[in-house]
Amino acid sequence: MPGPTFNDDVDWDGWPVDAYLAENYRELHPSDAAVLAHHSACYLSLPAGAVQRAVEFGAGPNLYPLMLGAAVCRRVDAVEAGAANVAYLRRQLTQGPDPSWGPFHALARKLDPRLPASPAGALAHVRVVHGDVRALVPGRYGLASMNFVAEGVTEDLDEFGALCTCFARCVAPGGRLIAAFMENMPTYRIGGTTVWPGCPVDVPAVRSVFAPLTRELTVTRIDADPTLPDYGDSGMVLLSAVTR
Repeated sequence: MPGPTFNDDVDWDGWPVDAYLAENYRELHPSDAAVLAHHSACYLSLPAGAVQRAVEFGAGPNLYPLMLGAAVCRRVDAVEAGAANVAYLRRQLTQGPDPSWGPFHALARKLDPRLPASPAGALAHVRVVHGDVRALVPGRYGLASMNFVAEGVTEDLDEFGALCTCFARCVAPGGRLIAAFMENMPTYRIGGTTVWPGCPVDVPAVRSVFAPLTRELTVTRIDADPTLPDYGDSGMVLLSAVTR
């Protein structure tokens, strides 16, 4: 029986950006609204411009987490290893975001009126960094956001924990962590063809990884969204914390 797939076993340059966006982000789903509400509440607890430098840990092609930090973060490094995702992000920043991101921005701004009035304005503070998140300098950032990354790049629970530890440690002590995970995510398909690793985690698993690394840790969950493709997950786990 073959062993688990690890992050380094996967060709992330070949991530199917168009199929992934078509299945998940061409419209605003209820689960997106729940994540936006959770993350916005975290940002609203901070003063405007309070964070000099933040990171989106494994940004992928998802723009709404990058928009959310605009009121609080003076700069966000969108760190991403996959060439296709990096190319998409750079096009979105230079040519303007796809119209499908408009409803995400509209809800984000309703939740936090401090955000810039346009999607492009909400992305003006973003810098795309083509690199491996595991190489990030510890303590470099005042805030880190991670969305559907650590549990979606490996089938190994220990590697999931190591990635979460790297995520937490890239933030200076007293900095903020904001994250979302797919709950009980198995290995899954995108576009009905390409197969990608998944590591099933739940609230206790997430809490056990982050409890030694943080304080003010809050871990909650939401049910599976029937408007999204059935990847085999059971919902989402949402996290906020302050680094020790």
